[in-house]
Amino acid sequence: MAPTIAVSSAQPRRSVKAEEIRDEEEEEAALRRRNEDLEEELRKSQEREEQMRRELERAWERLRVVEEAEERLCSQLGELEAEAMDQARHYNDRIVSLMDQLSQANRLLRPVPN
Repeated sequence: MAPTIAVSSAQPRRSVKAEEIRDEEEEEAALRRRNEDLEEELRKSQEREEQMRRELERAWERLRVVEEAEERLCSQLGELEAEAMDQARHYNDRIVSLMDQLSQANRLLRPVPN
């Protein structure tokens, strides 16, 4: 029996190879699109994060201003309370003094019994 040489058609191989290359290119294009989409989502997320950071900074600043105002009001309230207590003491002292004067005047006006 004589040796036989098998010759395969190169055409189908190229076709399969071309399909594989085309599939790889399509997959690569899809991955590039997906990557672009993810990069866009990341950019938007970073913008939202920066906006939230600015809002948080503004809220912290408002909080700081409010706390300073609260401290000033508490200080003023303390001063007013001290002033009110001082006025109340003076008022009470004045009432006691007037009561003493009235008692003294009452004693002077009453006739002394014999």
